[in-house]
Amino acid sequence: MGIQENIGHSVAERAKFREMKEGTKEDWALIAGEYRAFAKGLPDRVLDHLKLLDGDFGGFPVCRLEHSLQTATRAHRDGRGEQYVVMALLHDIGDTLGSYNHPEVAASIIKPFVTEEIHWICQNHGAFQGYYYFHFLGMDQNARDQFKDNPHYEACRQFCEKYDQAAFDPDYDSEPLEFFEPMVRRVMERPLVSAYAKALDE
Repeated sequence: MGIQENIGHSVAERAKFREMKEGTKEDWALIAGEYRAFAKGLPDRVLDHLKLLDGDFGGFPVCRLEHSLQTATRAHRDGRGEQYVVMALLHDIGDTLGSYNHPEVAASIIKPFVTEEIHWICQNHGAFQGYYYFHFLGMDQNARDQFKDNPHYEACRQFCEKYDQAAFDPDYDSEPLEFFEPMVRRVMERPLVSAYAKALDE
């Protein structure tokens, strides 16, 4: 009996349409309510996914999680704001699912919550980071030059020089992930820009 009640409750809590064009205001009120609850869990899902980088070295001197923590710690200790530090923490989160375009994955995640410049740094840091190693792999070391006329060029160059390329030191005293969790939650509390932001309004 309890199982049947749960099934009935589950069905009652779902929209009734088979195609979106059949949807009603009631259907979308229900979906919007579910969306609001789900969206609040975004920081948890992001932090959980970041933890997948723990122990993943890929041949580097430190694992990918330590690199992320070290990059964010260096930015924080240099006085950068929370949006910037969160970007530094998450800049390589796409390594697991975007092996060929990881900067774009990370940039898409943070885009609703950060300034255009911080988003641009995240999206393009791969080409700028390549300055330090592309030539060893038969690639164009100066790939970043394609962006030399962009107003965010210098900001991205500084991010890679001061924080990203420098964050492979096994002896560096990085802050733990728990240190950054409140920042992630504050930055991701509500989007600055999103086509779906209106759906968050009660």
